[in-house]
Amino acid sequence: MTPPNGLMIGTGEYTTGFVGGAASRSDKSAGVVALSLFDLRRRGRVGDLAMVGTNGTKFPGLRQHLHDAIETTYRDMNVDVLTFPADHVECDPAAYLAAMDTLSPGDFVTLFTPDDLHFPIAIEAVNRGLHVLIAKPLVKLLSEHLQLIVAAEANNVVVALEVHKRWDPIYRDARDRIRSLGEFSHFMSYMSQPKTQLGTFRSWAGKSSDISYYLNAHHIDYHAWCIVPDALPRSVYATAATGIAKGLQMDTEDTIALNVVWENVATGNLGTAHYVASWVAPPSDVHSQQRFFYMGHQGEVTIDQAHRGYTLSTDKRGYASSNPLFMKYTPNAAGEFAGQSGYGYLSIEAFVDAVCNMRKAGAVPSDFSQCLALAQDTVWVTAILEGGRRSLDSGTVQNIRYEGKRPIGFDQAGP
Repeated sequence: MTPPNGLMIGTGEYTTGFVGGAASRSDKSAGVVALSLFDLRRRGRVGDLAMVGTNGTKFPGLRQHLHDAIETTYRDMNVDVLTFPADHVECDPAAYLAAMDTLSPGDFVTLFTPDDLHFPIAIEAVNRGLHVLIAKPLVKLLSEHLQLIVAAEANNVVVALEVHKRWDPIYRDARDRIRSLGEFSHFMSYMSQPKTQLGTFRSWAGKSSDISYYLNAHHIDYHAWCIVPDALPRSVYATAATGIAKGLQMDTEDTIALNVVWENVATGNLGTAHYVASWVAPPSDVHSQQRFFYMGHQGEVTIDQAHRGYTLSTDKRGYASSNPLFMKYTPNAAGEFAGQSGYGYLSIEAFVDAVCNMRKAGAVPSDFSQCLALAQDTVWVTAILEGGRRSLDSGTVQNIRYEGKRPIGFDQAGP
């Protein structure tokens, strides 16, 4: 079977590790998506690869970055990639259309762009018969999410949310244990990035999205993965801290907290959740603080994802807590890339595996609902995220309206 060709839409930090004309100073200086796909191509699982942005003049520098960060770092790693738009084009927001023209139905797209672009690009890809892996959040609006589900089912393609925490072995084990802890009672999560990221995200922060969409999506998806359909979110009330971003002339919140009431379906008993995301943290031993606490009626779980008991201190980068479980960037003794067991890589690989299996007769997207975060299985995440944004903008509680067990809209609860 011929492997599928792929198109990477978005050329930023998570795809390539290239930010502001240089390697990112974060823990993802070699990127995640492109590195994983280059390795999957090396392994014969992926065919031709292309990459598209809006500014072609950055591609010479990006190619040099890929050469330095990947091709010369790992043995037998080829970083050849077709790029759109042409190198002399300074701005072409529609370049993804020409890039998609090089693909055929059954090929795939990875979509890592500012959040407000997810829906128009994804729906175009789906209507061309392309499978799509989308950075969290899947889309910003519940109505868009529902439209995307309809289009995906009409075209028999996989549309999935890229939420790599589902492949973290500790998070996966905790999820399996949570399923046996009785009814849901309380969940609280915190995720942050340093305020230097406000510079990295200046082009879209507060314009196309906010920190809740960007970071809270992780733990909201994880929490929903643990307890839906036994419990469903019923209302959202959001609060925010401000000041630091505004001091940088950025019209966005520093920290957003979403307070969500959940209902245990069988009994009507209520649970509460508190999801907090911030991008104004000071520098620390990790790029992103990440932790959660879960309480069920019969037990509780606490995870500090950022600290695995593995620290490193160097003259070049100082003291840090390391997490090769996410992505192992250090080559093995033979000089080869050896990050295939990292959960950042596994998330990309699982999507590619599903795309390959969809090329077999009779395969349908629902075959992969237990291994991917399909659009059909993540609609509660979008409902909570949009409800939070609506609550911040209105200052009111947002009740989630349902049709059966699927969220379909919102009712404002009053001041």
